[in-house]
Amino acid sequence: MKELFQEYSGDNRTKTLRLRVIKPVYSREVIRECMPLYLATERFISPLQVFEMFKDLALETKEHFLCLHLDGKNRIVSLDRVSVGSLNQSIVHPREVFKSACIISAAGIILVHNHPTGDPNPSQEDISITRRLKEAGELIGIPVLDHIIIGDGQYVSFVERGLL
Repeated sequence: MKELFQEYSGDNRTKTLRLRVIKPVYSREVIRECMPLYLATERFISPLQVFEMFKDLALETKEHFLCLHLDGKNRIVSLDRVSVGSLNQSIVHPREVFKSACIISAAGIILVHNHPTGDPNPSQEDISITRRLKEAGELIGIPVLDHIIIGDGQYVSFVERGLL
């Protein structure tokens, strides 16, 4: 492992230190075509707006867990596809959720995932991971503003249900 970090010159009196440097790389992705104009220009003030933007997730056959990074005015500055799972679950870890939120300097996050079964009601696992993520966010100063589960033509907001 030493050779990854140090190189010696020919006279052995000087060393060159090499470390890995993290450089964020961003790309643009089409989330929704024919999106209502108000979604692109205004800040997010309701879970319905998030549902309207991401309702096409209901068409996915696997569970997708997304994290929306917001600025101080609740405008989306970036999106992180944290996990793509199986038919009924995806693995979500606080480290993965907040890694990109820290890099982008998010003021807050909104969690979004789909239930391919079409039923947006939260499972016990959904409630449990949301609590963990809320606690982690409070600890590092990036609050979880909502968790929205998208089903077939409907959604559940943890804030509206009093679960967050």
